Amino acid sequence: MPRLLVALESQTMDEPAIEIRRLQDCISGLMSLLALPSLWDSRDPMSILRTLLEMLARMLALDLAYARLDGEAAPMLELARSEHLPDIARRADEIGAVIEPWLLAQHPGVPYVMPNPFQQGDLRVTHLWLGVKKEVGVMLAASRRPGFPSATETLLLRVAANQAAVELQRAQLAATRQRAEAAERLNDEIKAHNAYLRQETEQPWGEIVGRSKSLAQALTLVERVAPTNACVLVQGETGTGKELIAHAIHRLSRRRQYPFVRLNCAAIPTGLIEAELFGHEKGAFTGAVGKRIGRFELADKGTIFLDEVGEIPLELQAKLLRVLQEHEFERLGSTHTQKTDVRLIAASNRDLARMVAARTFRDDLYYRLKVFPIETPPLRHRADDIPVLAQHFLQVHSRANNRSITTIAPESLAALCQYSWPGNVRELSNFIERCVILTQGATLEVPAGELKLRPNAEDASDESLERMERQHILRALEECNWVIAGPAGAAAKLGMKRTSLQSKMQKLGITRN
Repeated sequence: MPRLLVALESQTMDEPAIEIRRLQDCISGLMSLLALPSLWDSRDPMSILRTLLEMLARMLALDLAYARLDGEAAPMLELARSEHLPDIARRADEIGAVIEPWLLAQHPGVPYVMPNPFQQGDLRVTHLWLGVKKEVGVMLAASRRPGFPSATETLLLRVAANQAAVELQRAQLAATRQRAEAAERLNDEIKAHNAYLRQETEQPWGEIVGRSKSLAQALTLVERVAPTNACVLVQGETGTGKELIAHAIHRLSRRRQYPFVRLNCAAIPTGLIEAELFGHEKGAFTGAVGKRIGRFELADKGTIFLDEVGEIPLELQAKLLRVLQEHEFERLGSTHTQKTDVRLIAASNRDLARMVAARTFRDDLYYRLKVFPIETPPLRHRADDIPVLAQHFLQVHSRANNRSITTIAPESLAALCQYSWPGNVRELSNFIERCVILTQGATLEVPAGELKLRPNAEDASDESLERMERQHILRALEECNWVIAGPAGAAAKLGMKRTSLQSKMQKLGITRN
């Protein structure tokens, strides 16, 4: 820098003002490169090279600025700029072929002269490597001006090349990190998908538990409709497992290797349901900062499950009907028609027929959805499944809460069976989870008083309670091969003493055939 000041002081007043201005611009550019490295932050390699060349070509009025990046994991990048020949930007590869012999023959940072490949005369040239090794990339600056590059210009070129090399290395590290993260996500997705496929193969009914007649009738309908592409309308009270039925249909269908996409229409604000279903383009509405893929697009070739379909606004139901009939839609803010091939399963705990009569639900959509209706029975209509469900939820919640609870006492099970469960299976699951948290020993502690003992209309008699207790004991005996005593016996499984179990068996008339 002192040499530069001496040079400026030694210049006579009759030197061209343009030369002084050029040197001033060069100094200003040098200060910018040193003081504003944030200019380069968060750029990709192409943007870094473009910024580098445009800055140098403008500051130094270069006839030719060229940069090349030889990436190991990406195609080679070549860019060229010129303050005097704008079309050079389109001839970067041609320039690279012309200057390649000079790059191999000359030393980096040392000025040399080469013939101008585009005009008469010569170019004064210098080049620098963009990294420690020359294989990484190169930057070249050339001008017809005598004395190019000066000491100040050489310093500016070195600072620019070093800063670009740092940013290129940072971009390469970021790209490597992104590739590693993407590979890890893909590996996790593959593992999850394989686990899902194993589960689908081993447990075709998923988490549907029970052997009651009403549940068996619903599952028979599932088996009938699953291989088809028909729309299915699953209706039933809240907590009866409508989503499990929908998932079972998908699991048993020919679409099982494709996505199963869910949307709870009651959980989405009314004004956003359309965007969730069909997606939107950037700027389609306030807050749409980018393009979003809708659920129908995500579910292409698979199954889409719309829970609480009765909550879809009336004005949006026509668009849903069009998707079902024409298999096409448009994203919000777009005129491009999207094609989709999905199977729709809808669910509702509301009386859609009554909504049609009240003109709050379109009749044509209702009949289109109700191609194949399936009713999920409430838990009070499948009381025979309560012991099985209670044991299932005991295992699930014990494992989730790191507890070792294995049995349910017969009197506790009888209280569970007597309750009407207005919240259905979901209420039973939540109640068992609470009992697991409260239990201290190995036998589930059931606060029967909290159930308020509201008996079912079908099972209100003492005989029904004895019947449920008898079935529970019989099941435990069969699972233990009628062994009563010992750690693997039915008494231990039921959380009872051997003598108590034998007395209960005698009272209920339980004998081995």
